[in-house]
Amino acid sequence: LSECDLYVSNYDDDADMKSVKENFDRQTSQRFDEYNERMIDKRQKCKDQRDKDIQKIILKDKMEKSLAEKVEKSCLMCACGLGGGVAPVWGLVSGLWYAARKNYVGGVAAKAATKAGIAKAIEGLGDIFGLEVLTAIDWQKMIHAGNYSNKMSLIRIVGTIYNMCEKGQAPGDSLYCTASNGYSITSRDTVFITAISQKAAGVAVGAGEAARLAEAKEAANFLPKTIMLSNNIVASIVAIVVIVLVMLIIYLILRYRRKKKMK
Repeated sequence: LSECDLYVSNYDDDADMKSVKENFDRQTSQRFDEYNERMIDKRQKCKDQRDKDIQKIILKDKMEKSLAEKVEKSCLMCACGLGGGVAPVWGLVSGLWYAARKNYVGGVAAKAATKAGIAKAIEGLGDIFGLEVLTAIDWQKMIHAGNYSNKMSLIRIVGTIYNMCEKGQAPGDSLYCTASNGYSITSRDTVFITAISQKAAGVAVGAGEAARLAEAKEAANFLPKTIMLSNNIVASIVAIVVIVLVMLIIYLILRYRRKKKMK
């Protein structure tokens, strides 16, 4: 049959033609139904796959976002901890340690100065008319940390010792007690006391100078250690500041990248 013959009215009542048309319509409808079923199945599979892919993308994005936020928070907390906690505390501890060491050095130097000053004062007074050999009077104990460099205090000490000699409280024929005999009787006391007072004043000056030298020397012994300690403190603080800055820079970079990705 040609295509044109299908529509000729002569075949409308033909049983074979009707059967052919019905078979054609049935097969066509069946194929369309099968095609629709396959398409529905494919669409469902595509939809399921698409939903899975979307869920994977969302989950991956959440994980990346969570990881980025955790890294940002860690960097920020680390920077805040170092900058707001460790650095001030370390600075405070270092400052207290430095101050304590400085006080310790000052105390050691002061003790050395006092010891040297007292020794110099005893040595100087002992040279005044042989006072060092006068053992009947324990005059060395009269010199202490509060008077070794004081002129009037040392003058009073040598004057007190002379008065004890005059009163016979210094037994023995010591040079110091008999030195005044070399002066005239009329001016003996005045001249001798003036002489020993001048010498005692000079001893006080020498003792003070000896104390200053001893203090400077003792402090100089600690100077390299103090400088090293100061340098270590400064280096530690600088290192902490650098770490804080690096953490803040990392935090800002991660935050910028995350916001840019979200946009």
